[in-house]
Amino acid sequence: MISGEQITKTFGHLQVLKGIDIRIPEGKIASIAGASGAGKTTLLQILGTLSRPTSGKVFIDGKEVSRLSEKELSQFRNQHIGFVFQFHHLLPEFTALENVCIPAYIRRLPKAKAEAKAGELLSFLGLADRMSHKPDELSGGEQQRVSVARALINDPKVIFADEPSGNLDSKNKQELHSLFFTLRDTFRQTFVIVTHDVRLAEMSDIRYEMSDGKIIGKWNG
Repeated sequence: MISGEQITKTFGHLQVLKGIDIRIPEGKIASIAGASGAGKTTLLQILGTLSRPTSGKVFIDGKEVSRLSEKELSQFRNQHIGFVFQFHHLLPEFTALENVCIPAYIRRLPKAKAEAKAGELLSFLGLADRMSHKPDELSGGEQQRVSVARALINDPKVIFADEPSGNLDSKNKQELHSLFFTLRDTFRQTFVIVTHDVRLAEMSDIRYEMSDGKIIGKWNG
C-alpha cells in the first residue's frame, strides 16, 4: 500500500532523513518509534503527502505521489488519506457532526449524505448522543474520537496518525489504541502511526525504529 524509496529531507544544512526505505502492506498497522529528533514526524508528513522529500520516491497504492502537483496532491489527500494528530484540530464553532462532515463537503458529497455518514461513524465510535455537542463540551477522549471519525468520512485507504494518544489519560489512550485495531479489522484500512507509546508500538503489525534520520530496526508483530 505504501512504499518509500531512498527518502531524504534536508532543511538548510540539516539533513533530517538520510535515505529511508520503507514498505507497509495493505490492511496493516505500522508504528514508527524512536527518540525525539529521530525524524519520525518528518517521515510521516512525507509519506502522507503533507511535505515533499528532498530526494527519493513515495508510492501510495501504486501511484507515485511524490510527483503529483499541489492541486493533484490536495485532491489525492482528500479522497485517499485520513489524518489523526495529537491535537485534534476540531473547529470550536462547529458541532461534532459538522466537524466530521467537513472533508466530505470538500469532496462535494451532498449535505444529507455527508451528515448521514458522519452520524453512522460517530455512532460506531460510541458518540451517538454527542453529535450536537461542540468540542468544548466534549472530553479529551471524545474529541479525539471525533477527529478519528473525521479522518474516516471519505473512506480513505490510509490513516496517518502522529502521536494520536499523546494528550490522553491511560484509559482513553487504551481505548483509542483498541479502536485502531477495530477499524483495521472492520474497514481493512492501513494505519501508519508515529508514537512514543511502547505498548502501542509492540501491538502493531509492523514496528519500525528510527534514530538520527534512519530506520535502524523493523519487527513484525
